[in-house]
Amino acid sequence: MLPGSIQISGETLSSAEIRDICESLRENSIKLLSLRGCQLSDRDFGCICRGVAESHSLAQLNLNLGIVSSISRVKQLAEALKTNRSVQSLFLHGSPLTDAGLALLNPALSIHPSLVALDLGDCMLGDEGINLICGLLPPDGAKSGLKELTLSANPGITGKGWGRLAIAVAHSSQVRVLNLDYNPLGDQIAGMLAVSVASSRTLEVLDLEGTGLTNQSALILLDMVENYPTALRTLILAENNISPELQQQISDLLSEGEEEEEMETHEVMAREKNAWICQNNSSSQMVLVTSGLGESLLAETEM
Repeated sequence: MLPGSIQISGETLSSAEIRDICESLRENSIKLLSLRGCQLSDRDFGCICRGVAESHSLAQLNLNLGIVSSISRVKQLAEALKTNRSVQSLFLHGSPLTDAGLALLNPALSIHPSLVALDLGDCMLGDEGINLICGLLPPDGAKSGLKELTLSANPGITGKGWGRLAIAVAHSSQVRVLNLDYNPLGDQIAGMLAVSVASSRTLEVLDLEGTGLTNQSALILLDMVENYPTALRTLILAENNISPELQQQISDLLSEGEEEEEMETHEVMAREKNAWICQNNSSSQMVLVTSGLGESLLAETEM
């Protein structure tokens, strides 16, 4: 049986329901477990954590909106993640972790072999938490790290913390999606992030919605997009004091860059295909087996 999903929102879970969930985890029949804003006892939360520890199929764990509501629950989750090897995405949005809770969770996060996406939005984090998170964005080639990071709505992080994160993102060889929406960043921090994006070879999506930006930072971002080769494909600037014209200019430039890259990719594929055909020995007949779309070469056979 292929792994399925369990998604429950805003309900009070009985012990019988928790037992069923835990059994499914142990039987490796769940790929996605989402318990958003649900009410459950500490004992039942511990049962869930033991099930997560034993599961080999669980790829996405969503405990958003207050599920991880105490330090004791943070400790139980950390113990589960130390044993688990399958979770790729962990969502804790809206959990009152604070820096102290993240410090307890961080050792398990830093050694997890599969984790690539982490949502710590609205988790009451500060600069100490950012320092821990930067350790999950290791410098080029150091080790595997996060590809997607969400830090929405953490107003306790100061400019110093955001500056530290900007440096880590600039040097990370893996992060592709960074969501910083609804933080009071302002133009100065946006300028730091523009430098970070220009330096990054991997960042494709940056969400700066509702972060207190003005045309001043938008012009810096426009200059970055216009004059520097970046991997950026999506830049979200909604709910800022930025003119629609500037937002449209930035969007158009990003779209142009994506179209140019697609054209270059097709040209490279065509050249490689032609070069391969030219290598055909006149004493051999080559049978080309293609996908039927006339683009990709699947196999070659000499006759």
